Amino acid sequence: MDPAPAISAAAHVDPAAVLGAGVAVAPGAVIYERVELGDGVVVGANSVIHAGVKIGAGCVIEDCVVLGKRPRLKPGSSAAGVQLADLVLGDGVTVCCGAVVYAGAVVGHGVIIGDQSQVREGSTVGERSVVGRASCVDFNATVGNRVSIQTGVYVTSYAVVEDDVFLGPGVYMTNDDTMGRHPRGEGLHAPVVRRAARVGGASVLVPGVEIGEEAFIAAGAVVTRDVAPREVVVGIPARLMRRVEDPELLERWR
Repeated sequence: MDPAPAISAAAHVDPAAVLGAGVAVAPGAVIYERVELGDGVVVGANSVIHAGVKIGAGCVIEDCVVLGKRPRLKPGSSAAGVQLADLVLGDGVTVCCGAVVYAGAVVGHGVIIGDQSQVREGSTVGERSVVGRASCVDFNATVGNRVSIQTGVYVTSYAVVEDDVFLGPGVYMTNDDTMGRHPRGEGLHAPVVRRAARVGGASVLVPGVEIGEEAFIAAGAVVTRDVAPREVVVGIPARLMRRVEDPELLERWR
C-alpha cells in the first residue's frame, strides 16, 4: 500500500491540489489549486506553490521557495509577450532555499536550482543541469542538458546555452547594445553558447556573440566578437591565444 501524504497541520493545501503517494509538506507551506505533486515530493517550510504548477516524482522543494510566480512588469517591457503556461518540474528536481521559479518555465529531470536563484517565465533548463546560487536564467532563455551554471551567473533573456556548457562564477551575458533605447518592437540579440564551450569566471558576453563548440573563454574576458569552435581567447577585448587540443575535449573527460 502506498504511503499517505504527510501534511503538517500548519500548512495550507487547497482541496483541489493533487498529491501523490508519500508527499511531505512542512509547516507554513502554501499549496494552491490545480497544483500536482508527484509521488515522494517533499515541500519545505514556508514555501509557496502557486496554481497550476506540476511537480514530478521525487522532487525536493526546500524552505522558502516560490514556484509559479507571475512576473510583475513595467509598461513596455520586452517580457510582456511571454506566454504564461503552467510551470513544469521534471522528476527528481531539487529547488533550494529561497529560489523563485516563474510560471511558464520548464525544468528537466534531475536539475538542481541553487539557493536564491531565479528562473524566469518562458525559460527552459535541460536535464541534469545545475543553476548555481544567486544565478538568474532570464525570460525565454534556453539552457541545455548537463549545463553547469556556477554562482552569481546572469543568463540573459533569449540566450541559448547548449548541452554540456560550463559557465563560471559571475559570468554575465547582455542582449541590448542600446541599453534600453532601441525602437519599440525591435528585438533583442542575446549570446549563443554552443555545445561543451567553457566560459571562465567574471567573463562578459556582449549582445549577439556566438561562442563556438568546445571554445574556451578565459576568466575575466570581455567577448566582443564571435569565437570559433575550439578557440581559446583571453583578455579585454578577448583575443585568440591558441586552440583547444584533442586531449582537452569533453569526450576525454566523461
